[in-house]
Amino acid sequence: MAAPRKALVVIPARDEQDDITRVIREIHAACGLDVVVVDDASGDATIARARAAGAFVIPLSLQLGAWGAIQTGIRYALRAGYDCVLTMDADGQHEAVWIDAILAPVVSGRADVAIGCCLQRGSRMRKIAWRLMKAVSDLRLEDLTSGFRVYNRAAMELLASREATLLEYQDVGVLALMRGHGLEIEDVEVTMLPRRSGASRVYYSWFAVFYYMCHTLLLGFSKRGRRLGGKP
Repeated sequence: MAAPRKALVVIPARDEQDDITRVIREIHAACGLDVVVVDDASGDATIARARAAGAFVIPLSLQLGAWGAIQTGIRYALRAGYDCVLTMDADGQHEAVWIDAILAPVVSGRADVAIGCCLQRGSRMRKIAWRLMKAVSDLRLEDLTSGFRVYNRAAMELLASREATLLEYQDVGVLALMRGHGLEIEDVEVTMLPRRSGASRVYYSWFAVFYYMCHTLLLGFSKRGRRLGGKP
């Protein structure tokens, strides 16, 4: 399937100089889509290497976190007239060979959002966390933390809103917000690779994991069953 002309790949990045060049080149080789790297106040050569690899770079002067960087990319895409956005990590975990497959449900109009789902990834603790998130939030999706996603125009407009700005992470809060507004979300099974270098922004310390889980579970419980329209 040919990727739509008005799709944009958005990559949030912070200190990813070791992997960003390869990630961008793999995307260009797989589909030729435009790529925007939103640099989250990196202290290394991420910006220079992303530009050299052919990406447009939006440098942030203050660190906003992965969700803030993604939201910046979505707002850019809306202003530039793109019809959908595909988000990918900068660490090489998301494989460009799956881009057409994850675009398909959105391009066909079957779904507003598609999520690259890989249940084989992650540690035992991460999988336990997923089960807790699903139980608390009542979200019927397989991979709640995957950042490999496609959003159509309706989803982009919602996620660029002030309500979405209040969120801190891109997982349960974002998914619950979209569900509450009646958007159709579809899982697409993909494979993912281990992180090539560096450390996760969420799972880098026990304190960070504890904070993330408390924040996410509380948010998921507060949004449980919330519907503003569409299917349950």
